[in-house]
Amino acid sequence: MARRKRSSGGSESEGDDINLTPMLDVVFILLIFFIVTAQFIKEPGVDIVRTDVENDADVKPLAILVAIDDNSDIYMDKRLVQPNEIEFRLRELREDNPKGELVLQIDNKATAESLVEFMDTVKNIDGSTRINVSTAQD
Repeated sequence: MARRKRSSGGSESEGDDINLTPMLDVVFILLIFFIVTAQFIKEPGVDIVRTDVENDADVKPLAILVAIDDNSDIYMDKRLVQPNEIEFRLRELREDNPKGELVLQIDNKATAESLVEFMDTVKNIDGSTRINVSTAQD
């Protein structure tokens, strides 16, 4: 592509203008690509004091996060969930993220009973589900 020099004369032709349309098309396509492929990290919605352990296994970032706070209340997707709603909410989150692993964040002061009840509910929903327990990082 050769550029034309602008003549110092008063008349300008239409070919001298720079066409920005293809560049804007590329910018919008890149913007759409990054929005669609972005991985959004979801938080459970409550602060948890986690346990220290020796196991350092990582979980994929597209996980389904569930939190049990110090009052043994269960939070899913930043909402307090009653024990009888766990099955429905978990199925709903599974529809949104079928390949996501279940990650449980449990506070040190939560009761073991709430943990066992939650794990039993998850086992009844789909027995093959593995529950990852999130712990404090060194």
